[in-house]
Amino acid sequence: MSAAIEGLKPELVWKYFAEISRIPRPSKHEEAMTKYVVDTAKKLGLSAKTDSFGNVVVKKPATSGRENVKSIALQGHLDMVPEKNSDKVHDFLKDPIELVRKGNMLMANGTTLGADNGIAVATNLAIMEDRTLEHGPLEFLFTVDEETGLTGANNLGPGFLESKTLMNLDSEEEGAVYVGCSGGKNTVGTWKVEFDNAPANVQFFDLKVRGLRGGHSGLEIDKGRGNSLKVITRVLLALTDIGARMSFIQGGNKSNAIPREADAVVAIPKKAVGEAKKIVAHFCEVIKPEIATVDPDLSITLSEIKSKKAKVLKKGYQKKILQTLSALPHGVTKMSADIPGLIETSTNVAIIETKGKKISIITSQRSSVASEINEICETVRNIFDLAGAEHETQEGYPGWKPNMKSEILKVAKSTYQSLYGKEVLVKAIHAGLECGIIGEKYPGMDMISFGPTLEGVHSPDEKIYIDTVEKFWNFLLAILKNAR
Repeated sequence: MSAAIEGLKPELVWKYFAEISRIPRPSKHEEAMTKYVVDTAKKLGLSAKTDSFGNVVVKKPATSGRENVKSIALQGHLDMVPEKNSDKVHDFLKDPIELVRKGNMLMANGTTLGADNGIAVATNLAIMEDRTLEHGPLEFLFTVDEETGLTGANNLGPGFLESKTLMNLDSEEEGAVYVGCSGGKNTVGTWKVEFDNAPANVQFFDLKVRGLRGGHSGLEIDKGRGNSLKVITRVLLALTDIGARMSFIQGGNKSNAIPREADAVVAIPKKAVGEAKKIVAHFCEVIKPEIATVDPDLSITLSEIKSKKAKVLKKGYQKKILQTLSALPHGVTKMSADIPGLIETSTNVAIIETKGKKISIITSQRSSVASEINEICETVRNIFDLAGAEHETQEGYPGWKPNMKSEILKVAKSTYQSLYGKEVLVKAIHAGLECGIIGEKYPGMDMISFGPTLEGVHSPDEKIYIDTVEKFWNFLLAILKNAR
């Protein structure tokens, strides 16, 4: 047993969480997890089936006297976001997640924790094993590749799931039940760029942005956190004014994460090196106070390197790309007028990558209103178009419209009130949940989503609050007991 989970309750949930933390499961590489779930089901004497994509459904019969209760599906996804700090040596395809307990928080050592959505997987496995629980017929749905394409949910086939009620365990706030979510799409712009030989009398420098917290591009988009691509662009535009030429730029690596780090290689005229260093120091002094409350550890550094690359972007391309990065909107564009505090529409400048003679910017848009997501995608495409980039908005995922008359919601509300003496919060979330897709695949599905409290998901700051796991567990078991 991992020392980090020793003594934690509920013991069975944490046992499974530690076990799956040793199994590599980045998105699109969940084969070992699929096998583990199926093997565990067989060991427990439960039936399990998989589809060609790696999704798994396990069935557990009702306890005695509960056979006539409606079947309920409990759902979570097997994959995790593989993010790590730049100085952390970790291979997500081979290495286990190193669990670290800090007071009431469980974290990982320099990487994402995988509680999104490993806590749902562990909870399902614990319920599969525990024979003392009272419940009706249960299905446990484990989907794949939620984080990078919702591939598993998108490919669920007719009849794979038989329940007409589903509880998604992929929300991140104990004491809240979610009944709706945003839809999302990615919009990408790409330039086929041309290079010049580097001018004479230049020195090459590596410009780095580090220390930002990043985070989930839906859940943390309203927190005012720094975007590394926006930060490095401000510096590069100023360096361009003193003759700097850019040969490489890279930043961000997940479309659903606010980018934490960015790098650029620039050739600076030797006579302007002193001025370049002053510019970098200036932006450190200017930008750090702007975000100090939420992102206190920003660093911007300029280090001389011996570049093997003697090529730099033609000035026209450099100007177009930097101006595009500057012009692209990032953050919340509209709040809901119907649900107080709910972000309705947002956009995230997520990734820039240099690959050979192509430079691409990847952005992600979210909204709970279909027409608004189309509008913000069009805004981003128009900016790319003005800058001469090839562009496309990729197929996304649907939102999930709230059903305030939901039967399972009624059970959840009364159950929470009886357990904890207060009303559960009923919310919608500005993030993509598989419920939207599952609802399309299985029309009429009655759904809610809830979970324990997580913070910093999709970043190495990811943490789960230990005390909320037991409350979540007790809430879930009580719903299963009270369902009719």
